[in-house]
Amino acid sequence: MNKPLATLSLLCLLLPAWATAQGARLNLPDFSSLSAKATDSVNISLNPWLLRTVASMVDDKDLQTAEAKELLAGIESIQVRSFQFASDFAYASADIDGVRRQLSGPGWSRLVQVHDKKKNEDVDIYVLIDHDRTKGFALIASEPRQFTIINIVGSIDLKDLPKLEKQFNLPKLPVAAIGELSLDDKPAAIL
Repeated sequence: MNKPLATLSLLCLLLPAWATAQGARLNLPDFSSLSAKATDSVNISLNPWLLRTVASMVDDKDLQTAEAKELLAGIESIQVRSFQFASDFAYASADIDGVRRQLSGPGWSRLVQVHDKKKNEDVDIYVLIDHDRTKGFALIASEPRQFTIINIVGSIDLKDLPKLEKQFNLPKLPVAAIGELSLDDKPAAIL
């Protein structure tokens, strides 16, 4: 087989996996202008290279860090954007709605939707499932003075989210909403 044909064949084989990974990775707006307005902000972007580097430095003899390494095993990337403000609606809700629209794409399933009209708070939790395997996770929590977006590409067990939050100092996840979620009818890869 000639080299161009072999390269093209390999590309065709890898394209579905690449497309799924791209589908799980959300295109987050550039929130850099919000940092100056925010009283507190978190901006985390961990790509595959950084995750592998962190995992390689883990001491397997230490139970806590070994657990962190296990959490990272199926994860390809993590993006977190979280901002807290001193006044209401210091951010454009259109940016948040744009991220929510991405989650209506193929494969994404909403697991939790909480809307508190009195407090003007929303929480949406989604997973991307492909061939009965979790390929992505997304959380969008917004209220008048803060919002958090978390996007994880790769396989993650929902019960491990609080551990991930603790290990990597992520913004507080709505654990109550996750805890109330019945996972009995979800694919085994999520459990």
